[in-house]
Amino acid sequence: MSVAKLRSTAALCTTMSALAATSIFTGPSVAEPFSPAPCALRRSEVHHSEGVDTWNAAYTRPARTLDAVMIFLSFPDATPRTTPAELAADHFPATSRFYEQASYGRFTLRPHPLKRWLRMPHPSTAYAMKRDWSEEDRAAYLRDAFAAADPEVDFSRYPVVYFVADPDAPGVDSDATKVVNLDTPLRLDGTDVRRVVTVFEHHPPDRLVLAHETGHVFDLPDLYHRPVDGKGDWDTYVGDWDLMGSQFGLSPDLFAWHKWKLGWLDPRQVVCVRGTSPTRLTLEPLAAGPNVPVQGAAGAPAFGLGHGAKLAVVRTGPDEVLAFEARGAAGNDRASCRQGILVYRVQGGAQSGGGPVQVVDAHPRTDACWENSVYPPLADAPVGLGESFTVPGDDVKVEVENRTASGAWTVQITPH
Repeated sequence: MSVAKLRSTAALCTTMSALAATSIFTGPSVAEPFSPAPCALRRSEVHHSEGVDTWNAAYTRPARTLDAVMIFLSFPDATPRTTPAELAADHFPATSRFYEQASYGRFTLRPHPLKRWLRMPHPSTAYAMKRDWSEEDRAAYLRDAFAAADPEVDFSRYPVVYFVADPDAPGVDSDATKVVNLDTPLRLDGTDVRRVVTVFEHHPPDRLVLAHETGHVFDLPDLYHRPVDGKGDWDTYVGDWDLMGSQFGLSPDLFAWHKWKLGWLDPRQVVCVRGTSPTRLTLEPLAAGPNVPVQGAAGAPAFGLGHGAKLAVVRTGPDEVLAFEARGAAGNDRASCRQGILVYRVQGGAQSGGGPVQVVDAHPRTDACWENSVYPPLADAPVGLGESFTVPGDDVKVEVENRTASGAWTVQITPH
């Protein structure tokens, strides 16, 4: 595609408010159905809905190998002090490794970093980068970025696009990293570009920041709580327990609910608990997969798990469920503060940033790991071995009865 045509298309997109801080793909008419399950919440019209009955076809599904291009942008008002190779190493292989482990090997993110800087036409300060970027400034940045990259990149090869700005340019704000979504896709090299990750990180960057932003490319919501004045705790909803809450979390593996949504759990690995009678079941540790050692009952590493149940669900309302999963120090959660059965609420109609997932604290009077937890009050949230816990407001009781020799957890769940 010619640069002139690109500029014309981008200008049209800007006029139509095409560049938004959050996605406006809220409910395409085409959806890919999941296997039906009584406890599967329906996908709603909200941004990044947690519904799992269908897949939002406007998003790329991470169920295979996907190629990602990293495009490095410099500016006339700064000379880069790092190389593209150094910046690529800030994020890879860490990002690919996170998804490889989280998906149990079902998804591979393969990076393709450019080897040289591409020069933007205006100084970095001209784009007024900041967290809550104006549509006009953001559109100008992307228009120039695509124009610079189009002669160098065949966009038809890359479902995932990263624009990485020179971290030392004076106008680059490290708080501005985010995914930008286009309500009118750009047509480049015979393919529609619907979204792009704009990276403005320091060197070295925040840990796993690119993995978090890439989660949005796959329709995962923000799970943090943003205070109105920007002050106070951001991690009150889920604490350390999911990458989409905080990339700094001690236990950043994706919730089993998200793994179900992304297609990484088979239907038989999700147990829908119905009725009012006690249901006894065995839950494998969330991280357990091929060649991933988990802690066995005697404390020694154990292998051989990976195909059993990972998630138990109790429907508590038309648009709400309680989810139960086993978390421990393995895989992406190897730095976990506590292990046990984690309980959380999921709402299909709550939008990104509005608390679609909220961890239920089984130990509300205590906290843990003050030295490195992002939110110590939830660091000890799981129900431990030999403990029982009744979820406030829902009167659902979970009892953690035993650990198997291989490290799986025997639990009993009683809805009322």
